[in-house]
Amino acid sequence: MRASPLARRPRVAALVASVSIAGLLATGAAVAANAVVPARTSAGTAAADLSAAALTWSDEFNGAAGAAPDATKWNHETGAGGWGNGELQNYTTSRNNSALDGNGNLVITARREADGGYTSARMTTKGKYQPQYGRIESRIKIARGQGIWPAFWMLGGQFPGTPWPNSGEIDIMENVGKEPHRVHGTLHGPGYSGAGGIGAAYTHPQGWSFADDFHTFAIDWSPDRISWSVDGTVYQTRTPADVPGTWVYNQQFFMILNLAVGGAWPGYPDGTTQFPQQMVVDYVRVYDGTGGSGGTRTGTVTASNGLCLDVAGASTANETPIQLAHCNGNAAQSWTFAGDGSVRALGKCLDVAGAGTAAGTRVQLYDCNGTGAQRWTHDGSTGALRNPNSGRCLQPAGRVQSDGTRTEIANCDGSSVQRWRIP
Repeated sequence: MRASPLARRPRVAALVASVSIAGLLATGAAVAANAVVPARTSAGTAAADLSAAALTWSDEFNGAAGAAPDATKWNHETGAGGWGNGELQNYTTSRNNSALDGNGNLVITARREADGGYTSARMTTKGKYQPQYGRIESRIKIARGQGIWPAFWMLGGQFPGTPWPNSGEIDIMENVGKEPHRVHGTLHGPGYSGAGGIGAAYTHPQGWSFADDFHTFAIDWSPDRISWSVDGTVYQTRTPADVPGTWVYNQQFFMILNLAVGGAWPGYPDGTTQFPQQMVVDYVRVYDGTGGSGGTRTGTVTASNGLCLDVAGASTANETPIQLAHCNGNAAQSWTFAGDGSVRALGKCLDVAGAGTAAGTRVQLYDCNGTGAQRWTHDGSTGALRNPNSGRCLQPAGRVQSDGTRTEIANCDGSSVQRWRIP
């Protein structure tokens, strides 16, 4: 389905090509020509910082051997077609390509099939969990070999409604098999995508292959700042001053795990490449970086004409309509934007009725259940509150901004009636 968000890795390799291997081994970090000189921390310091943060979401991949990944947390993207990079694999939903191993791990397996083609898996949290800020980390034993390309990364929650690269991309970890001792972290956004992605590389301190053992790959993400680390060592920090275009990372992103075969950047399998290859994931965890607040923001949600988003009658009953009302400061107008993408008031969630996707579907209060009907993203540039499950935006019914007007989802059009100021 998507091509352009991947059609850019050759530049990442080029960015680090000028860094000598000897220098990499001496410092334990490879830094691209345009990278921030990394601040380094010990693994112990990183662990101490993490202990102060609240775990807001995780998948520990516990389950029976051969079981499917948790469908309440992960989607499978499927298909072949090269994915914009000349890749060879066909992504499937088969347990041959993605399954739990019974030992607390997810195993993504790239296979060469009897017909000479390749299969693998690509999993995302789109519409199910889309964090904004915090520590995003995964403990992974990557695959190995020429033409093998494991990755743990993120795309802006409004993709594909907002096309790449305007949606933004955060590559937490990428490895190309021809460089077994090196991993990459990169940003792609408007004005610095494709050949101009902004990133750096990190080399194993002993020069060993990252496929030999598990390693923890993470970002620490806060407004206007992202830092990358491997096993607790921070090797790169980026801020808006580092990008030659717009900083698009103050919004929700969804996570992606995939194992690709071939492509312009990694090259293609050759006689040295052995199949099957496995990317083994011990866990994926998201921590609140604020010391336990859950990454939440609480306050009023205000329409462009100054009215407030309100729970009708301050009722806590399921299916209570959400409306516009004069702002009064009561609990029915106090909304919490939680780290799981939900928007909450009176202990319940802002919900698209019946998980509907059609324009005109009403918006209501309902018991929080973690479904896509209760996930919302806010576009800082247009002010839109978008439900990724439906691809539509919150607005007053009939586009009438008056006291008592109920709300609905509608085609996102960037108009003032779809503009909301959030806490």
